[in-house]
Amino acid sequence: MKSLVIFDLDGTLLNTIDDLAAATNHAMSTLGYPVHGLWVYPNMVGNGVAKLIERALPDDARSESTIQKALGIFKEYYNEHCCDATQPYPGITEMLQDLTARGVSLAVTSNKYEEGVTKLIHHYFPDANFKAILGSVEGMPRKPDPSIVFKALSMCPTPKSEVLYVGDSGVDMETARRACIESVGVTWGFRPIHELKEAYADHILSTPTQIISLVTGEE
Repeated sequence: MKSLVIFDLDGTLLNTIDDLAAATNHAMSTLGYPVHGLWVYPNMVGNGVAKLIERALPDDARSESTIQKALGIFKEYYNEHCCDATQPYPGITEMLQDLTARGVSLAVTSNKYEEGVTKLIHHYFPDANFKAILGSVEGMPRKPDPSIVFKALSMCPTPKSEVLYVGDSGVDMETARRACIESVGVTWGFRPIHELKEAYADHILSTPTQIISLVTGEE
């Protein structure tokens, strides 16, 4: 039985790709740079918004000043439009309700800036038992550095043997490995299964119901 489940956000709890793409393309077009098709964005996200902006910019425009200017435009747009098309993946809301009813503590640790993480969690999952809602903040390294996981554990002290880390990417699996926490890679997110396998996911699951079974030890 696990007492705490730590989730990634984008690609794990929420399908945010349409709104991330719209905000990034808005920043690109505002600054006069080419925009990108939706299909390229799953391979551009996962390392924080600044890295997303850097990847979206043309190679010869990736100066720090341009990245920061585009980042400001992105955040202003995304803060207003982050819930336009974003939705929980099928079964996620019910899974969180089930875990909450069983007394399992929940946390989210994301490379998205923390203001955006907090807004999305409160909007989509207001009744779930989240003890820590953490995103990228100045001075804290991003995943796969495990610092954000350790911060979540400080807010919800739990033996590591009773913790499960759930994410959709190799970055998430590496984060869990560095934190010495059992990992779950989910197949419904932004990254392919082979990435999860190559990152040595302890479990690879295809439905939220399977997470409940793993947490509870029930088959």
